[in-house]
Amino acid sequence: MEHTKIVGESATVLLVEDNVDHAELVMRSLEDHPVASTIHHVADGEAALDYLFQRKNYAATETSPRPRLILLDLHLPKIGGLDVLKTIKKTAALATIPVVILTTS
Repeated sequence: MEHTKIVGESATVLLVEDNVDHAELVMRSLEDHPVASTIHHVADGEAALDYLFQRKNYAATETSPRPRLILLDLHLPKIGGLDVLKTIKKTAALATIPVVILTTS
């Protein structure tokens, strides 16, 4: 998981993208615009849900804070993006987090 610090309003963005080149492009783009303070990058749907439910490697809230925005690829290994989205929207504590779908489809 990568973390990129950005100057601006304090917010956390969760980037869920398995393609390293695409993730780098998104992170560079956001670095040019002060929209968040930290971007947490995970590369698959299982890691995204672990992060959001603060389990396994993401159990510590100080290193895995609740995001204010989720950037979600649809084509992910382990658990697909649509299944991640369904889980987010069915979970009361997560349902109000805006999700932006990123896909090359």
